Amino acid sequence: KAKTSLEALKMSIKQLKWKEFPMGRRLPCDIYWHGVSFHESDNLSSGRVNKFPGMAEMVRKINLSRAVRTMQELFPEEYNFYPQSWILPEEYHLFVAQVRLGKENDPTWRPTFIVKPDGGCQGDGIYLIKDPSEIRMMGSLQNRPSVVQEYITKPLLIDKLKFDIRLYVLIKSLEPLEIYIAKDGLSRFCTEPYQEPNHKNLHHVYMHLTNYSLNLHSGNYVHSDSMHTGSKRTFSSVLYRLSAKGLDVKKVWSDIISLVIKTTLALVPELKVYYQADIPPGKPGPTCFQVLYIGIQTQHHPIQLPVFCI
Repeated sequence: KAKTSLEALKMSIKQLKWKEFPMGRRLPCDIYWHGVSFHESDNLSSGRVNKFPGMAEMVRKINLSRAVRTMQELFPEEYNFYPQSWILPEEYHLFVAQVRLGKENDPTWRPTFIVKPDGGCQGDGIYLIKDPSEIRMMGSLQNRPSVVQEYITKPLLIDKLKFDIRLYVLIKSLEPLEIYIAKDGLSRFCTEPYQEPNHKNLHHVYMHLTNYSLNLHSGNYVHSDSMHTGSKRTFSSVLYRLSAKGLDVKKVWSDIISLVIKTTLALVPELKVYYQADIPPGKPGPTCFQVLYIGIQTQHHPIQLPVFCI
């Protein structure tokens, strides 16, 4: 079993009986595997690179929110899978005003919000709030822009635990757009039984955040050799459990595929701009592909979570 994406890559190369060469080889290769960005080798005139120009920028939380918001304005019924979001600090006063108006219109509305730093990962800097006044404005927000979203307070649970789904998606090309979705993925589980957020449990990260890097430090984290049990499981095993609960898993899977396609479509216009800036039409250069993993949470329908590059 691979513990990192690099280990998985090396295992795949071996199983496919391909040959691996160090960067800087004079003779051309079929595939160039970059660790961070498209620009790690700027002198390539052929082959395929595993990164699209601009992808790392576009999947940051603020840019992703802007891209999906544009599609929501054009196709509101098609893009209802993304939680209502505000970009901080620039939309802080709009956030305050809209929450105040929402509570005035519906006094029974008791929302919870989740604040996510723009470039954060592994749960770093994420926290829950019940009111905009709880936003940490002590200078840190100016230095670390964030996205704040309405928190899903009634997620589907398995064994009384909140979980998410991580699906792997290959974007083979932008023009024409060609997407492949892995048939199985991973589900990460919280390690503390779920309760709806209140001021007493708002900071219980093991209850509300599914991040592996956080829950690993919980005394309740379960390592298992079986992919059907433990704190990290296969998506297929989760579908089996959801089916046992009476859910229509074919519809769940169909909704998830639709979500993945629509999320990718939201990114494509800006990605094409980046691509043509680096590889103008007629200029010799490599073609690109990229593997992403998309986070999904299930309620009565799938909810979009972050997108990450590989």
